[in-house]
Amino acid sequence: MEYCEKTSYNRADGMMKSLLKRYDQYLRLERNLSANTLEAYLEDLRKFLDFLAVEQVDFREVTLDDLHHFMSGLADVGIHPRSMARILSGIRSFYRFLCVEKEITQDPTELLESPKTGRHLPDVLTVQEIDAIIGAVDLSLPEGHRNRAIIEMMYSCGLRVSELCNLKLSDLFLDEGFIRVNGKGEKERLVPISHKAITELNNWFYDRNLIKAKPGCEDYVFLSPRRGRPLSRITVFYWVKELAATAGIRKTISPHTFRHSFATHLLEGGANLRAIQAMLGHESIATTEIYTHIDSSKLRQEILCHHPRNIGYNSPK
Repeated sequence: MEYCEKTSYNRADGMMKSLLKRYDQYLRLERNLSANTLEAYLEDLRKFLDFLAVEQVDFREVTLDDLHHFMSGLADVGIHPRSMARILSGIRSFYRFLCVEKEITQDPTELLESPKTGRHLPDVLTVQEIDAIIGAVDLSLPEGHRNRAIIEMMYSCGLRVSELCNLKLSDLFLDEGFIRVNGKGEKERLVPISHKAITELNNWFYDRNLIKAKPGCEDYVFLSPRRGRPLSRITVFYWVKELAATAGIRKTISPHTFRHSFATHLLEGGANLRAIQAMLGHESIATTEIYTHIDSSKLRQEILCHHPRNIGYNSPK
């Protein structure tokens, strides 16, 4: 597709460079987007601006037909509808910004429909499959206890992989049974942690204390034994798939599978849906007002009563 290649569009143009800088600040300060979402929005916008340059269309004079042409081009080169919807979301955001800045008077994206993405339900692991994956960890390796703790944390706390990699020692309140999670848009939430996860963390801490952390990395929970640095998301993706294969799990597995399994098992166990949404940090309820209406003690009790890792521990002897 022509506009996916480098074009004659001059991104160094003074006016456009200034406008994009203001848009970047708008996304950071007004929208409070995460670093990954911000990067995706800006990259998708650059693709659209490259397309406009090829078509010789001023970004302030874009019509609905231009947008349809752009989206059709994406479909022609095989872009998945889900990715197309994400790209469109970024373009809509840019034109809302232009309206706010009074660069344009009419938003051309208002009547543009999003592509139908269909409903995709991620695979869910059973408790037995999760135990099998944990059991596949080789504890003779320096990272063995770390990897067991990571699997348990993703499942017991429903963490995103980015939240896991950025977890700090100063975010752990194990005596109180909570961890503090820094989620999307820098939104913080308190998440109850199971006794099983605490046990696996403590096992990892014996090995972690022997690691010489690089300067500035001392507070991270999960470090590479060899490099003394925090783990990358790609690293976690890689060995999660490797462990699943070793355990004989044939489902499509990623770190997010454990988060989805966490929510599904809670829901099946009868946990309150609002409590589950708050635990996951979903944007639809991740506001200060809503969090203040969900009592922390009740939220913790929901998890202790309904999560498979806690049911046996809390059942009467």
